[in-house]
Amino acid sequence: MRTSSWKYQQFGILLTCFCIYLIPFKKMEPCSCDTFVALPPATAGNRIIFGKNSDRLCDEVQEVVYFPAAVHDNLREHLQCTYIEIDQVPETYAVVLSRPSWLWGAEMGANEHGVCIGNEAVWGREEVCDEEALLGMDLVRLGLERADTAEKALNVIVDLLEKYGQGGNCSEGRMVFSYHNSFLIADRKEAWILETAGKYWAAEKVQEGIRNISNQLSITTKIDREHPDMRNYAKRKGWWDGKKEFDFAAAYSYLDTAKMMISPGRYCEGYKLLNKHKGNITFEAMMDILRDKPSGINMEGEFLTTASMVSILPQDSSLPCIHFFTGTPDPERSVFKPFIFVPNIPQLLDTSSPTFGHEDPVKKKPRFQFKPDRRHPLYQKHQQALEVIDKKEEKAKTLLDNMKKLEKDLFKEMESILQNKHLDVDKIVNLFPQCAKDEIRIYKSNISP
Repeated sequence: MRTSSWKYQQFGILLTCFCIYLIPFKKMEPCSCDTFVALPPATAGNRIIFGKNSDRLCDEVQEVVYFPAAVHDNLREHLQCTYIEIDQVPETYAVVLSRPSWLWGAEMGANEHGVCIGNEAVWGREEVCDEEALLGMDLVRLGLERADTAEKALNVIVDLLEKYGQGGNCSEGRMVFSYHNSFLIADRKEAWILETAGKYWAAEKVQEGIRNISNQLSITTKIDREHPDMRNYAKRKGWWDGKKEFDFAAAYSYLDTAKMMISPGRYCEGYKLLNKHKGNITFEAMMDILRDKPSGINMEGEFLTTASMVSILPQDSSLPCIHFFTGTPDPERSVFKPFIFVPNIPQLLDTSSPTFGHEDPVKKKPRFQFKPDRRHPLYQKHQQALEVIDKKEEKAKTLLDNMKKLEKDLFKEMESILQNKHLDVDKIVNLFPQCAKDEIRIYKSNISP
């Protein structure tokens, strides 16, 4: 057990160092995700803008799914997460999730109260647990289902972390890929950065400006909340002398935090892109950041950007929050489709993957003995369209133009809702499903002989 766990830890350390220091050579790409938040006065229109790219193994399908609010009367029944069962709560909120289709949790998502969460893989001095517990992605979904503010979501996550721990394979397959997690949690008023090392954690409150997280610990000396034994544990391990100012990232990782903002890695590159738009950050600007390939934010290769999300969180509570999802890889060649919470939203069939019940290889032990076809209808047509883009230049231009037109029209429609404060609920209830169908129609018209 220890040998295996130590192997994962060493991999994480090397990966972190690679992502931070070696990206200038550009021969290989770092395995990472990026999550961003921008708050007034950095944004336009008195809005908070949230964005995330989910970078995963290139053959992993990510689905966009909706779960309505629910009341759970029989609390003796346990909730089955990806690997373990936990206690259920009396009430859960409606959520929309972008998730790897083989697991219970999610890489990113939002709830009906305007809370958004994205997570990142992080490594450091604390060993990664290879025993099955809650995945960071499970904690994302649980935070969204159980909290109506960003800080309450933080409370949910750290309480569950203390009770159940984090651990288990984060990859669908026999290759074991395990890590600790960091989270960016936002609502209409503020954002929180939560970074973990095993059961220990630190949190930073963000009330204005810009902030991003990547695959490294980034909380240094500004710590607004923390695990009660976090400093003592670092002192006992010899990671902090107890005299100099406590620096979470310096103590729990191998980073030189003095160089963190000048190192040419993903974290720094993401901050530069945010800072470039600072003062006028819109949801379109956030999408441009997620689509940026020179920085490595829009990732290509064995690990690639498998799905993307951008949310508009107006500080005016009379306005709806709008959440855009691609549900497909490479945001530069995908359509951001809007979702707004209203009653009676139907299942999102075109972005929901097939289910396999008790025969799913993630549920049977030993796990991951085979890999089923998890492609949903939008993913299938999108992949066929990418083949056209790569092979037929003339058709590629028409296809991309049609995709951009669909997206541009959707942006105008969403901006009109925010400006005019008029929401046609009968139309909005089918907004995301209709957008997915329109996108599929574009693909079908361009991939036919």
